[in-house]
Amino acid sequence: MAQVLEFKLPDLGEGLTEAEIVRWLVAVGDVVAIDQPVVEVETAKAMVEVPCPYGGVVTARFGEEGTELPVGAPLLTVAVGEPADGAVAPAAPQKAEAKDAESSEYSGNVLVGYGTAGPAARRRRVRRDGPVTAPATAAVAAPAAAPVSAPAPAVVDGPVPVISPLVRKLAREKGLDLRTLRGSGPDGLILRADVENAVRAAEAPAPAPAPQPVTAPAGAERSEMGAPPAEGWGRVPLRGIRGAVADKLSRSRTEIPDATCWVDADATELMAARAAMNAAGGPKISVLALLARICTAGLARFPELNSTVDTAAREIVRLPSVHLGFAAQTDRGLVVPVVRDAHTRTAESLTAEFARLTESARQGTLTPADLTGGTFTLNNYGVFGVDGSTPIINHPEAAMLGVGRIIPKPWVHQGELAVRQVVQLSLTFDHRVCDGGTAGGFLRYVADCVENPAVLLRTL
Repeated sequence: MAQVLEFKLPDLGEGLTEAEIVRWLVAVGDVVAIDQPVVEVETAKAMVEVPCPYGGVVTARFGEEGTELPVGAPLLTVAVGEPADGAVAPAAPQKAEAKDAESSEYSGNVLVGYGTAGPAARRRRVRRDGPVTAPATAAVAAPAAAPVSAPAPAVVDGPVPVISPLVRKLAREKGLDLRTLRGSGPDGLILRADVENAVRAAEAPAPAPAPQPVTAPAGAERSEMGAPPAEGWGRVPLRGIRGAVADKLSRSRTEIPDATCWVDADATELMAARAAMNAAGGPKISVLALLARICTAGLARFPELNSTVDTAAREIVRLPSVHLGFAAQTDRGLVVPVVRDAHTRTAESLTAEFARLTESARQGTLTPADLTGGTFTLNNYGVFGVDGSTPIINHPEAAMLGVGRIIPKPWVHQGELAVRQVVQLSLTFDHRVCDGGTAGGFLRYVADCVENPAVLLRTL
């Protein structure tokens, strides 16, 4: 006997309460296996594929791409088991007679923060009264393909109606102006299919060059000479990862009485040491890894900066391990992956872990576990070509070291003016955990190691 089981958006861990549907991986009528990913969702921390704990035929999907769902909301329904008369495959979910039999399928597959091996109590029994004709909740679901060529939804005033960062990325890669599109999603929301259709149409031979009136967003009449506004103009909702970053930075500045100190350092010897390491063969050592190694050694001398403040207990909690976060800019925005137990790693190990996490960040495959638990953050904003900054502490940590670009500059070296590789180091710290003496001591130690890496050997 077949039964229809409802799969709800699971708890993705780390206190996340909602997620946005980025891309459906299955359609209504598809046969899915246990643990097969069925949808790609974006949380405030990561992009994850959600595996389905049931095997059977998908009978309904709940929500279009770009829709934000709360944890516990219906995600899809699956008809499992065989039809009542013992037919072979459950190809016709409409005739799937629900039965109160408990499904024994579970996978044990654990994503992050939840596992599909959860107790069967999570599965809702389906009412046995009457055949199930495409789930009774059809008013909520949008099972069939959305009407792509819907009767021209009114062009939305204001911001471009697109939520998914992947859709924006796809449009950007294809050189497509999203303002020229009309979304087929709810309220004119631009979906991935809209972008793909537009790209195909653009690549079609010789489209008629009919001058098309600009479907100007609100306020476009203010632009000079009637020209359309520049790309990126308008309002952008603070949602997803952008919203999470905004909340965290605001909380940091609201709760943490921070202060910043900085120093210029001659990084010539550090760069020479790195060149010597790489000339010896083996995996290339990155500058970031060397700076991380210096940081962990500095935190061993100044543990006040590897701590957090328990405001409820009014206590400073000094942490036994250094889980080093590092800022990484991606197409999805700023993320801070965490290198676990950085204080126990060698420069080679740090280099490898930085490379792995950076690649995952670019691919959007970081898990919430990769993005949480940091105790100190290293921010190498020099890759953006800037010399200095005032880093905002990654709440609830107590400090962040910022590193500017390393460039040749005039520098007094051994009493004479010389051209040296100079870098600016900035330390922002929570003034509750220490005073300027400690912060200055840490920063001076880091600068000394940068200027003379042999200093580091004294503490290893």
